Amino acid sequence: MIIQLNADKNLTIHEEYRNKLESLLTEELSRYSDHITRLEVHLSDENGSKSGVNDKRCLLEARLAGRKPIAVIDIANTHDLSVIGAISKLKPSLETIFGRLRSH
Repeated sequence: MIIQLNADKNLTIHEEYRNKLESLLTEELSRYSDHITRLEVHLSDENGSKSGVNDKRCLLEARLAGRKPIAVIDIANTHDLSVIGAISKLKPSLETIFGRLRSH
């Protein structure tokens, strides 16, 4: 599974944060790593340089082998929380797809 991190112009992803995100994503989605060819992470700040509540956005797009991609979005107070929220939305979708495959 290849993990590709993208950020808007309002955010810089430093190496330490990149490693933290990659570790979290790899650990949380390890069960599906054989089926996910690429995981694209798009982080953005909806309000730009202005402060605000629930303005950090994470879009996760899972490219699946031989299937259409799945995308989920979560918005939270911090990028960490938005990534965790997006993961928690992605996992049930993956379980639905791959759970059906196992039952046939």
